[in-house]
Amino acid sequence: MIVQTINLTKRYGKLTALNNLHLNIEEGECFGYIGPNGAGKTTTIKILATLLQPTWGEARICGHVVGYESRKIRPLIGYVPDFFGAYEDMVVQEYLEFFASAYNIVGKQRARVVGDVLELTDLVFKRDALVDSLSRGMQQRLSVARVLLHDPKVLLLDEPASGLDPRARIEIRELLKELHRMGKTIIISSHILHELAELCNTVGIIEQGELLFHGPLDEIIRKVKTGTKVHIRVSQQQDLAALLLQKANGVADVEESNGTLIVELEKQTHDFSDVANLLLSNNFKIREIKEEEINLETAFMRLTKGMVQ
Repeated sequence: MIVQTINLTKRYGKLTALNNLHLNIEEGECFGYIGPNGAGKTTTIKILATLLQPTWGEARICGHVVGYESRKIRPLIGYVPDFFGAYEDMVVQEYLEFFASAYNIVGKQRARVVGDVLELTDLVFKRDALVDSLSRGMQQRLSVARVLLHDPKVLLLDEPASGLDPRARIEIRELLKELHRMGKTIIISSHILHELAELCNTVGIIEQGELLFHGPLDEIIRKVKTGTKVHIRVSQQQDLAALLLQKANGVADVEESNGTLIVELEKQTHDFSDVANLLLSNNFKIREIKEEEINLETAFMRLTKGMVQ
């Protein structure tokens, strides 16, 4: 395991921010960490970034224990917080060279590395711009460029798309996809669940410091799927179509919502072709028929209770 937590617990007085957290993240995974505000996501990431000490339990990066071997861990990680720090009097090139020097990258190697990360994050045309003049999206891309200077194995990103406009979010997402293709292990917390679903292959759902689920994305979809629902739109006489379907074999329930019939099939029934055939044989014209999709947002809403600390 490249990242592992064992009984990881963090308390602030009487408040338990994390309660016996167990995570196992393989090398090369892109792990999406989701939960309500105050669930414990930022606390987890700050512990992994060696910025917080756990109350008890253990966190390991590449086999090194946070708190005891933090000096060995820091060259292996890149941490991007949710908000960019102020560097008012530095231009982008100087900013990256400053951090490269902090990692003892010197001479021609420094110039090459800075040039490489500028190109990767598509910031070459902003190399002479003041950092403070950059848009929020470009500042986030610069944050990612900064943590790539020393070629870390693990990237820790806390709400990297927070406050970004749609175009900037897409650009950050595409950049992270490229880093994942390059073999980086990525841990990313976010509230933008549909984008996490596109980016991540494993997810963890946390609420009130308790891990509710940890595993592959398709596994969580199977976990919350309780049955098959079909959305149907007919051209006319929707109320009569609803009455017909309520009496049909294999149908558990029928609801009407904004011109759509939501047909819930009985648990053992998954094929809805009989529903379509029944409508057609009774001279109903079907405008649309589709199975209700269970996505990450649906899974999140079904597994969490909306509680915050």
